[in-house]
Amino acid sequence: MIDLHIADDVAHITLNAPERLNALDEQALHELRAAYDEAEHAGVRALVLRGEGRAFCAGRDISGVDPRDDDVLGYLGGIVTPLLKRMAAFPAPTFAAAHGACLGVGLGLLIATDVVYVAESAKIGSPFAALGATLDSGGHALFAERLGAHKTLDLIYTGRLMSGSEAVASGLFSRVFPDEMVQTATEDAALAAARGATAAFLASKRLIARIRDERLALWGSVDLENAAQAALCDTDDYREGFAAFQQKRNPEFRGR
Repeated sequence: MIDLHIADDVAHITLNAPERLNALDEQALHELRAAYDEAEHAGVRALVLRGEGRAFCAGRDISGVDPRDDDVLGYLGGIVTPLLKRMAAFPAPTFAAAHGACLGVGLGLLIATDVVYVAESAKIGSPFAALGATLDSGGHALFAERLGAHKTLDLIYTGRLMSGSEAVASGLFSRVFPDEMVQTATEDAALAAARGATAAFLASKRLIARIRDERLALWGSVDLENAAQAALCDTDDYREGFAAFQQKRNPEFRGR
């Protein structure tokens, strides 16, 4: 159910099981990881993740799960979390186009992506109140950081789902688009990034991850910025960027 297509240095990964709203079972998660591995091996300079059909991803496929013998920790801790970490560490800018249901593991896929553009039709929140389960795949951290404790618990207790517009207005994701525009906008942004100074982009990606995970304060992050800038001085793209500016022409970046 996972399709991978590479063109113009951009990997396009599609969750392609629209009949079940792209809900993910263990096999699909393994296929998704393999697609990221293949894209990295191909040396792509950007990546787009999207879902086919009416939804981005409705979460875990529980159609055949018996809760009496379900290995939840094996599924989440042994498969989902390593996948999300692998996605977050992908060595190129990553983008997602999200529409329809973006729930559970589907929400986690978005959290692990650098830039998320959402459609107005997107449905984002915690639908687990009706299942006797709880939010997973990083949802608590995302909501508590961006929404605060009260709004987070309101979403969890009520099961209310936010629209794409509300999610962006709340600071969860990057930008909102009409449904018919979100995929094109995402692909255009990824292509522009792939043509850019991707080594510099990755320096920022690593720095943002450390600020988030290590809760770095201002001056600690400034020290890391200084070190990153010094390291970039030795790259071809840094020299090309300065040369292009001085020669009043457009730069031609190579990602190195």
